[in-house]
Order: sequence, then structure tokens, then C-alpha cells
Amino acid sequence: MSDPALEAKLEVKQASKEVKESENVAEKYSAMTVSKNSEMNMGDLSPAFTAVPTHKPVKKQIQFVVDNQEFSRFPTKAGRRSLSRSISQSSTDSYSSAASYTDSSDDETSPRDKTQVNSKGSSDFCVKNIKQAEFGRREIEIAEQDMCALISLRKRAQSDKPLAGAKIVGCTHITAQTAVLIETLVALGAQCRWTACNIYSTQNEVAAALSENGVAVFAWKGESEDDFWWCIDRCVNTEGWQPNMILDDGGDLTHWMYKKYPNVFKKISGIVEESVTGVHRLYQLSKAGKLCVPAMNVNDSVTKQKFDNLYCCRESILDGLKRTTDVMFGGKQVVVCGYGEVGKGCCAALKALGAIVYVTEIDPICALQACMDGFRVVKLNEVIRQVDVIITCTGNKNVVTRDQLDRMKNGSIVCNMGHSNTEIDVASLRTPELTWERVRSQVDHVIWPDGKRVILLAEGRLLNLSCSTVPTFVLSITATTQALALIELYNAPEGRYKQDVYLLPKKMDEYVASLHLATFDAHLTELSEEQAKYLGLNKNGPFKPNYYRY
Repeated sequence: MSDPALEAKLEVKQASKEVKESENVAEKYSAMTVSKNSEMNMGDLSPAFTAVPTHKPVKKQIQFVVDNQEFSRFPTKAGRRSLSRSISQSSTDSYSSAASYTDSSDDETSPRDKTQVNSKGSSDFCVKNIKQAEFGRREIEIAEQDMCALISLRKRAQSDKPLAGAKIVGCTHITAQTAVLIETLVALGAQCRWTACNIYSTQNEVAAALSENGVAVFAWKGESEDDFWWCIDRCVNTEGWQPNMILDDGGDLTHWMYKKYPNVFKKISGIVEESVTGVHRLYQLSKAGKLCVPAMNVNDSVTKQKFDNLYCCRESILDGLKRTTDVMFGGKQVVVCGYGEVGKGCCAALKALGAIVYVTEIDPICALQACMDGFRVVKLNEVIRQVDVIITCTGNKNVVTRDQLDRMKNGSIVCNMGHSNTEIDVASLRTPELTWERVRSQVDHVIWPDGKRVILLAEGRLLNLSCSTVPTFVLSITATTQALALIELYNAPEGRYKQDVYLLPKKMDEYVASLHLATFDAHLTELSEEQAKYLGLNKNGPFKPNYYRY
């Protein structure tokens, strides 16, 4: 007779062996092949489109010549950690990928106290750990596969080197996607020095990969505010290297150079800014007559507003909320503060999951849009006691105050989808009577004396990029726009751009969009000569006037 106990042991042993044999090996990464359909002749761009200052009546047109690219924080730690606000409202705005291999807590030693050298013998960088470069390179290779338009632009323009001689200092989120942009700029002839636009934005392994490849990167995840400004200064102030172009996200780099290095700032050929906050600060400088260099407003380009802001947030808002809270949205009451492109994306995603969505707005046009889309427009105080989730996306300050936080019910979630971390009055929550309890990375329970808990995500900083990731394809659209903006400003003849803020013209937006259509195997209908004449258009565009609202 067989022994049942012995047979059971043999079965367990055999099952364990089978599991080990069936483990998957790591997938190999391969470089993407760019579709020929995505190749467009850069000479196809029409020489007759204009870039105009965005805060003044359109009175002048700037002609583009044919041979140029055309277009008009968490509980305080010992050491350098600091929770005090700096002179900039956006410096501690957070953005970090949940896919990062490492966390700032892995090694408490500040990168500023380390001496690191890459394989080429250079030490002109400051990152968490240069040994992570191999992992970062894999992340960048994955991102390249979904950034076909930017890779296509790199391949076509690489031989021409349109950015030869350009010395670009950048302050953006340092992720695999922005690394593809940085390496594209280098391939087109530029020298680059880079830092992160907020203290949690950096994927450490990607920063290491860029540094290993020769880009001077000064950034790591979990910087203190002192570290933040030190990194910016190291990018700008280095012996034998003076920047002539700025690529900024939030305006901190521009602000720092304008205040601390005015002579260097005056020699800048152009500024490219992609955020609401940064563009607002540029307009303030221009209005005061203090903007001494031309600037390109990428944030208000159609390809940025309609794709990065709308479609990106529509997908990433749920990702960030799910990863941090595991909340089920069916039947939940959610209030979204602001119904711009970001707010529209958030509301659409939440509604699709069965949430009851309210909207707050100051603009009657946006409020009417929200009503027509089926959302009830309210004042926050009217629903503050009953809502389960509050999401801010206004770009303003103190949208959610301490008084309102006091009246929220137990277990409510508060988060921000705007660029700046000023929308939720987090500073007012750092008082002796309230207890902060860190329950997950970027998730804090703020506990009131009566035991009520409010769940605060990313300390009021940018949720999707602090607690999750964003779609690579969308970032390809923005990155391609940024690259073309830099090319235009750097190659523009003297006098084409004055000391003002300019919008990208419609032709350039259409060009960036067309580069991405091949991904979907989309085929555009072409106008006949008769149709083009009837509409008063050029067959090759632009197809809409500058004032057209998409």
C-alpha cells in the first residue's frame, strides 16, 4: 500500500521544481524601427506662417524663410531635508516615476557628498548612483519605442546638426521620456547640462544613464530645497561653459538666471517654456519690460494642450489614485477643481468608472462646458462635507484651505493634478495638534485630534508623476514640439523675434501632429486644387487660423 503522506510530499516537491523551471527570463530590449510613413520632408513646411506675441493684439506677422525650420514632500529627515518653502512656488512641485528602480531612502548619503566618475573619466555630474546607468539605458530604450516622431526627427536632422553650437541648459522632469529628448538634442549638435524641475521628479537610473553618456546631469530623487537650487546653480555656473538656450518647465531655471546671473541671462538666444506656471512668469517679466530675450510658449500650443494636458491626464489620474489608495470609484463623490484641459481629462476618466463628479470653476465658459458634459458645477463649500475625493487642477493657490480640510469627512482623499504644489494649503496642516502618518510612499494620513483621517497624496504635489507614470506616446508629442521650438529660436535670424513671448504657429502644431499619425496607420485626406481655392487654403496647410479653438 502506498503512503498518502509520502505521496503528498513528493507532489509538493515536484510542483516546486516545475515552478522554478517555468520562471521567465528578462526580456531583451531592442531599438525600434521607425516607420517610413512617419518620415516627412522638413522642407515641406510652408514658409508663410507667423508667430505672434500671445498677450497683445495681432498686429505684426513674422515671415519664416524657406531654409529654416518654421514656426511662428513627506516627514522631515535629518541632514539637508527641508520642508520650508523657497522663493519659487514651483520648486518643490513633485513628479517621480513609480517605475524607478531605487528610492531616495536606499542610501541616506547625499550625492553631493560622493565622488563619482563615469566610464569616460568625467565627474561633471551629480546623481544618486552612476552604477545604475545600465538599468537607466534599458528604460530609455523602452521609451524610444513609443516616441517614433522624435526618433524620426533625430534621424532626419542628425546629419544637418541644426543645433551645432547650441549650449542648452535644461530644467525639466528627468525621466526616460525626457532622456530621449535630451539625447535627441545632443544628436542634433547641442551641448546640454540638465537638472530636475522638482525634488521628486528624477528617475535615478535614467539620470545615471545620461551622465554615463556624457550629459552633465545634476539631479536625484528626494532632493532637499537646498539641493534643488544647488543643482540649478551647478548647471548654470560652470567654468568655460556659458549657456545660450534655456529649456524650462516651471520657470525656476529662468528665474534663477535672471536674478543671480543677469549678464549670462542677457546673452541667451531663446527660452522654451512648457508649463502654465513658467509661462505665467514669463508674461509677468514681459509685461514689466524685464524680459530681455525671446521666449516660446509651448504650453499653449495645441499639441501640448489637447494631448499632454487632456489625454495624458485622462489616463494617468486613475493610475495615480489606484496605486496609492486602492480606492474603488463606482459611486464615490468626487469634486474636480478646475475644468481646463487637465480637469476635463480627470472628469472624463472618473465619470467612466461610475463616480459622481462635481466641478468647481471661476470661468463661466468652462463652467458651461462642464454643465453640457453632464457635471454639476458647485462651490467647494457646498459639497465639502460629503465628497470622498478632491482633485485640484487650477494652477492657482489655496484652492483647498485648512478650514475646508477641517470639514472633510473621515477617509477623504485630497490630491493635486496641477503643476504647482500651492493649490492645497498643506503648510496649514503642519501644526502640533495634527499627526502625520506615512502609510505608503507618497501617501500620508493626516490625523485630527478626534481621530479623523484625511489621506493626502504626494504632499499636494503633482499626483500622476509623483505616484505613477504617464503615457510615453503623449510625451513624445510634447518633446517633439520642444525640440522644434529650440531649433527655430536658435536658427532664427536676428530681429525675427523680439524680447517677447511667442506662440508656436498653427503650421508647426500640424507638423508635429502629422509625425505621430503613422503610429495609428492614419491616412489624411488631401484637398484638390479646386477645394483648396474654394476654402482659401494652401493644400499643405495650415488648415486653421491662429484664433481657431479646437
